[in-house]
Amino acid sequence: MNGAVAALRFFFTTTCNRPEMARHLTLVRQPQKLPVVLTPEEVARLIEAAPRPKYKAALGVAYGAGLRVSEVANLRVSDIDSERMVIRVEQGKGKKDRNGMLSPRLLVLLREWWLVGRPTTWLFPGRDSLLPITPRQLHRVVCETAGAVGIEKRVSPHTLRHSFATHLLEQGVDIRLIQVALGHSKLDTTARYAHVASKVLREMVSPLDQLTPLVRGKDAPT
Repeated sequence: MNGAVAALRFFFTTTCNRPEMARHLTLVRQPQKLPVVLTPEEVARLIEAAPRPKYKAALGVAYGAGLRVSEVANLRVSDIDSERMVIRVEQGKGKKDRNGMLSPRLLVLLREWWLVGRPTTWLFPGRDSLLPITPRQLHRVVCETAGAVGIEKRVSPHTLRHSFATHLLEQGVDIRLIQVALGHSKLDTTARYAHVASKVLREMVSPLDQLTPLVRGKDAPT
């Protein structure tokens, strides 16, 4: 419905130059739900159980660099810069280029896949080697693998991105650095991970625990 409203707003306001016609077109408020996050142990099980080295490396990129599934699918071999230890993401969401982090362990996964698959252009080629793997195919692999290892949460490739951000926050990484790694234009978008970072919540001290115990006198009610 919101897509239809946006199209009609553009039609009346820009195409027809009749902005008064779009005055009563309102967007539907969508429920704000917290993202599903895996534990580090669940992430390790998921990546380890991936059916082939290609998928292990692809899931490793989604979690280890926090990339979106479309960004993972469209990576080229030349995007891996092992000297600077970064992954170049070209034309990500919002048509923006950025660098993602390349950890030593992720580099090992990528090299293991390269020795087996020898990709030339696309880092993760699809069934047709001239084309990249599709996000739908990665989504299917993640769902099937999660079911195979007994993860009952609703898991998708984007869950690995959520887990990446949440685990960094729990490690004490500055939220502005996480914002840069995720490619968020607004800090508010990154800040929502504070709501699911259980370690952060556990380390906070409740004001209830700061209260001075009441001294019970002989006349105090029991």
